[in-house]
Amino acid sequence: MKVSREYVLVLAGAAFIAISFNVFLLPNRVASGGVSGISTILDATMGWEPAYVQWAFNIPLFIAGVIFLGKQFGAKTLAGTIFLPFVVFFTKDIGPWTQDPLLASLFGGIGVGLGLGIVFRGKASTGGTDLAAQIINKYTGLTLGTCVVILDGLIVLAAAIVFDIERGLYALLALYVTSKTIDIVQVGFSRSKMTIIITERQNEVREGILHKIDRGVTKLTAYGGYTDHERPILMCVVDQTEFTKLKQLVKTIDPTAFIIVTDAYEVVGEGFKRA
Repeated sequence: MKVSREYVLVLAGAAFIAISFNVFLLPNRVASGGVSGISTILDATMGWEPAYVQWAFNIPLFIAGVIFLGKQFGAKTLAGTIFLPFVVFFTKDIGPWTQDPLLASLFGGIGVGLGLGIVFRGKASTGGTDLAAQIINKYTGLTLGTCVVILDGLIVLAAAIVFDIERGLYALLALYVTSKTIDIVQVGFSRSKMTIIITERQNEVREGILHKIDRGVTKLTAYGGYTDHERPILMCVVDQTEFTKLKQLVKTIDPTAFIIVTDAYEVVGEGFKRA
């Protein structure tokens, strides 16, 4: 059942990417990196069918990934690699949903990011330049992030040369929106707050959090940097809506308490998100 669900996610995500490509990015010549960006450029300059170009790049890259990186690229990644151009081919006549390149960049980036996020939730990928980046990473020592930036950067640069600078800027915008959308799909919109509380009245603060806010507290052992004395601190994760109540509670019990607050983008466990 779990494997079937993952395949559904991979295919659904690939379909989102393909449709977003056809209705937003391709007709507006927004080549936002990856094999889809290459196919956009070759469609404009050579008239080559984007789906065929994507198959021509994706399948050899998948084979190269298996040869150079091992067999961790399973059937799900192969399914996404083949299915995405398939949907691109069969939805090519839908027609553009906008002729405004700015709207196309924004909504195309959202659509591609949504699709990729869904595919990643299915524990797979759609292959393409991500595999090329991993191969380069293995044999050059460059970080994976640097390899991805280099490859996508070259594609965006090619778009700026083939089309114009403005289209290159739109491609950069679409890339940025895609990355942010992937983050949202992966970790969600909600943000919790992680608080570190340093107080002389840690027992009263701990009891207050446990019984008045109904959140768990972790007691950590630390040492003061100036005195070198042992000083326990409290760590607590609360929902964003509970943070003000927590802060008021701590300051009521100990006005001199020191509170450090950071965003916790994803919290898995009791009282929060299920794994």
